[in-house]
Amino acid sequence: MTRNEVTELIILQKSVKALTWPQLAEAIGMSKEWTTAALLGQMTLTKEQADTIGALLDLPGQAVVQLQVVPYKGSLPTAVPTDPLIYRFYELVNVYGTTFKELIHEEFGDGIMSAIDFSMDLKREPDPKGDRVNIVMSGKFLPYKSY
Repeated sequence: MTRNEVTELIILQKSVKALTWPQLAEAIGMSKEWTTAALLGQMTLTKEQADTIGALLDLPGQAVVQLQVVPYKGSLPTAVPTDPLIYRFYELVNVYGTTFKELIHEEFGDGIMSAIDFSMDLKREPDPKGDRVNIVMSGKFLPYKSY
């Protein structure tokens, strides 16, 4: 069973069992954001976490084992995403990427924001003109080293 097959099975079973990402996250004691990334194949679960998810979603043993394997990170099938929602993030980086870079370098110096030491919080923000998506990303600053 491949990791992609496990991901497809998780999405199917989540729907069949009418579970939400926050419910699955609560079951393993992690954030909904990290849990969703993990169950979509981007993070590694501990044996205990994988066993819990396996039981909740009635996953076969092979799938539970696969959840504990360090994944190949990066899940987009093309260089430029075609899914409209994901494309908007691509567009956001195309438009604001240089702004992020300039402001981070001005504030912190020469370095990067970690995607390893990272957290994210996604919330609905009510607005009379139409609800908004509020995403807060927090990554450790990693300065480039001189040697």
